[in-house]
Amino acid sequence: MEIWHILITFAIAMRETTSKRYYKISEVSDMTGVVSSTLRFWESQFPILSPHRNDKGTRFYTPDDIETVRIIKYLVHDKGLKIEAAKEEMRINRDGVKRKADALRRLGIVRDRIQELIDSLHKLR
Repeated sequence: MEIWHILITFAIAMRETTSKRYYKISEVSDMTGVVSSTLRFWESQFPILSPHRNDKGTRFYTPDDIETVRIIKYLVHDKGLKIEAAKEEMRINRDGVKRKADALRRLGIVRDRIQELIDSLHKLR
């Protein structure tokens, strides 16, 4: 029974990350764990990351932009690549990098849920 709960929680978490069409930079920052100033810097470094802007200059990120941010975060923060190496990796093997980053994100969600279950079991003792 618990495995179904984990799978449902995982499916809900995946859907919540892309339930809207556009997100402001603060929402993207909260979702990805990347501070706004870094997001703005990455926009200048990665041409593929170009959120829409309104007349006032407010950035609006699409779910695809958010996925790109997650991929860049994986390359720069998790793999420790420099900006130039991350750009090259995105150019050469974007799909492969995307699959790895997505798998790691999903595993992180599952790991967090399992940890919650373990903590709940310890409280029952």
